[in-house]
Amino acid sequence: MGSFDALAVSYYRSTKFTGLRESTQRVYRLIIERFRENHGHRIIRDLRYEHIEHIIGAMSDRPQAGNRLLSILKIMLDHAVAKRWIVHNPTLSVDGFKKKTKGFHTWTEEEIAAYEARHPEGTKAHLALVLLLYTAQRRGDVVAMGWSQIKGKVIAVKQTKTGAELDLFMLPALVEAIRSLPRDKPTFLTTELGKPFTPAGFGNWFRDRCNEAGLPQCSAHGLRKAAARRMAEGRMSGDIIKAVTGHSNLQQVSVYTADANQAALAEKGLKAIAGKKKQSKIVQQAEIVGQKDEEKDGKATD
Repeated sequence: MGSFDALAVSYYRSTKFTGLRESTQRVYRLIIERFRENHGHRIIRDLRYEHIEHIIGAMSDRPQAGNRLLSILKIMLDHAVAKRWIVHNPTLSVDGFKKKTKGFHTWTEEEIAAYEARHPEGTKAHLALVLLLYTAQRRGDVVAMGWSQIKGKVIAVKQTKTGAELDLFMLPALVEAIRSLPRDKPTFLTTELGKPFTPAGFGNWFRDRCNEAGLPQCSAHGLRKAAARRMAEGRMSGDIIKAVTGHSNLQQVSVYTADANQAALAEKGLKAIAGKKKQSKIVQQAEIVGQKDEEKDGKATD
């Protein structure tokens, strides 16, 4: 009683944990269980600020993982305070890493082409890319896609993470990629044993396919960002991009479209400025219609 192992069991039974989405519960459990392997036997009341600081500080080579662990430890030790196992939460004074990152790398067009060159049409690796890129969905939703979700010209998706329900028009490339797939399988993508992938298992499998194409910086989630980038470069509005990605607000969309080609977008913007200037000159000319020639000759032109 009073160990981190006991705290984990108590937290798993709490409404704060059971009230989370199943996908969030899986992520929390994965992080908690990894921590338990090394620290499950430790007594919570003996845990000090300096202990947490040392544990998190040792993760400086993976700051995002360190910050995730710290946030979950804060939640769990708040639970310990509520249960009166401890009086004070020692994590509250511990700062996470301030290193800012762009998150998952957004695939460039050159990287997409390199992947397709290594994994041509007809391969499972190419099918995976098509499903990720041409639906703009997360890996957890892509691995669940199958014939049962096809409704005419759309594929119906209920996002695991958010619960958002989307009807996504199927592009010709997607239709062609799934056309010959067997209809007796529960999902389009299956393991070597013919079973559906887990999201984590698919992520690892797809990572190997990226490595084979010489793209170690690329990932499944990066294709979701590439889809958003393409829409932004095509001058789609934030509301249109939201309708595809399932994001709930424009601030979330902006994270995904941050890698849109700045030069191309700037060129379009500057051409729009030039167009407005041309229009204003036409208006100015219209205003002087009816003036005498000598009056117009006496005016300076811009």
